[in-house]
Amino acid sequence: MKFFVDTADIGEINELNTAGLIDGVTTNPSLIKKAGRDFKEIIADICKVTEGDVSAEVIAIDQQGMIEQGKILAKIASNVVVKLPLTGDGLKACRALTAEGIKTNVTLCFSANQGLLAAKAGATYISPFIGRIDDIHTDGMELIHHLRVIIDNYDFKTQILAASIRTPLHVRDSAIFGADVATVPPAVLWGLLNHPLTTKGLDQFVEDAKAADIKI
Repeated sequence: MKFFVDTADIGEINELNTAGLIDGVTTNPSLIKKAGRDFKEIIADICKVTEGDVSAEVIAIDQQGMIEQGKILAKIASNVVVKLPLTGDGLKACRALTAEGIKTNVTLCFSANQGLLAAKAGATYISPFIGRIDDIHTDGMELIHHLRVIIDNYDFKTQILAASIRTPLHVRDSAIFGADVATVPPAVLWGLLNHPLTTKGLDQFVEDAKAADIKI
């Protein structure tokens, strides 16, 4: 499974890159607002330090506006993926941009039927929002499973990009149920390393090395 990091912070992206942990980046208007810089400049800078796909979201909600903004965003760098909402106009824009060879990420997916429509529209990625589904007492992982079956049944090329990831368990279960990608906040991604037995074992090794006066 590929890991994308969900952030617009260049420092966080660079730190994860040094560990070889990420394959791409996703952003949204909320993350851009938090970064406090010009939108297109941030996307350009992220693309410079990221070899994989970088999702940049349109702000228009009508078909023509999304198409025009998508073309502008796609010109920033070759690895930009245009992020579109899962609406009728969004799917029309997806079809038009895909026809021009522009990658798309259809976001705000909350049902298997929505995902099926996005795949038929030619989306490069479909983003089911796992955490938000859990918030309404529904099983987000069931959606990942249903999307995996549907996409495989009909050999769609759309990749499942598990989003709204909040815990290491979300990451683990997304991998088990066959998501192609998980987009993960930096803190959660680093949190995948944590296990009390790892910490306990390392502490014991360090203590024993000192006691044995081991030198390398």
